[in-house]
Amino acid sequence: MILLRRLLGDVLRRQRQRQGRTLREVSSSARVSLGYLSEVERGQKEASSELLAAICDALDVRMSELMREVSDELALAELAQSAAATPSEPVPTPVRPMLGSVSVTGVPPERVTIKAPAEAVDVVAA
Repeated sequence: MILLRRLLGDVLRRQRQRQGRTLREVSSSARVSLGYLSEVERGQKEASSELLAAICDALDVRMSELMREVSDELALAELAQSAAATPSEPVPTPVRPMLGSVSVTGVPPERVTIKAPAEAVDVVAA
């Protein structure tokens, strides 16, 4: 069984470690106890959206980026799980381009256009 809280904890830990920061630093900045943050990172506690927002702010990471990474991890875990269930059939590896910088401009206010680098966008003709 794939546990979302474990995947989320793994991604949070990697984000923190990439920055070379300690649990103590992040827990202090996020105003959450060190023990609780540790349990979230180990997948033992479910983090509320408010807590995730505080941790993301402390790590200076957008929650959407965090969730995108968790989503990618979940997709890979599901593929691995289905491959283990049916080992005779090859399972394609998903290719999901990572968006570098994305600029959002609103013209007019009711409409938002998202521009991404051309190499990061898949276009499928019908």
